[in-house]
Amino acid sequence: MSTSPRPSISFEFFPTKTEAGHEKLLATARQLAEYRPDFFSCTYGAGGSTRDRTLDTVLQLDKDVQVPTAPHLSCVGDSKAELRELLTTYQDAGINRIVALRGDLPSGMGVSGGELRYANELVEFIRSETGDHFHIEVAAYPETHPQAKDFEQDLANFVRKAKAGANSAITQYFFNADSYFYFVERVQKLGVEIPIVPGIMPITNYSKLARFSDACGAELPRWVRKQLEAYGDDTDAIAAFGEELVTEMCHRLLEGGAPGLHFYTLNQAEPSLAIYRNLKLSR
Repeated sequence: MSTSPRPSISFEFFPTKTEAGHEKLLATARQLAEYRPDFFSCTYGAGGSTRDRTLDTVLQLDKDVQVPTAPHLSCVGDSKAELRELLTTYQDAGINRIVALRGDLPSGMGVSGGELRYANELVEFIRSETGDHFHIEVAAYPETHPQAKDFEQDLANFVRKAKAGANSAITQYFFNADSYFYFVERVQKLGVEIPIVPGIMPITNYSKLARFSDACGAELPRWVRKQLEAYGDDTDAIAAFGEELVTEMCHRLLEGGAPGLHFYTLNQAEPSLAIYRNLKLSR
């Protein structure tokens, strides 16, 4: 893990469905750009459902907002020809970082929706098509991917992605730093030394967070659930509690050697910036 005094900082967005939403996204990105992040990333919907919107958003963030932007790319739902076309477009546009994922299966799609089935195959495909042009990020799951049989299988899956040619990883969000440190320790014992950056989710809305956490397998500790439930509809109290909780976790992660932080912004600037400012990181 990195011993750099300057941890990497990155922010993630999702492409919007409306022009108004897109303008808000750009305003948020410009605000975050003032803090000199290392990169932005932009998600890719289930089965490539946001393919064109992701492409347009990535190119605009990279060129107009002038922060290097990494598109998410998933193999589910896209053929090799479609993936090859996207990779060429990104290469020609000067994009040099990609987040390579298996991707979510859209409802109604069978066990596989493309020629490539797993993220390690996508990493291998990107390397075979583009050599070392792209810095490739992959996903990591400190609390285990919800579809993995068990923790050991999930570790093996991660090692395959790393050895296929990934440069670094970003984790699913979590609220237990010990799960991150244990995951990193285990994969290092398996011979994987790539940087693993914690994914950070600010807490602003309890019901949405609980629903999303249950769906993606991120554990929301019972004591945190109970405290958030006790605040009811008091959004200011929820935000203040969440800010303090996540800031303390980030301090611990960085002091423990995490190489950086990747914020899941949900297209909002202030919740992530509040945590960032509390950390007093020099940029």
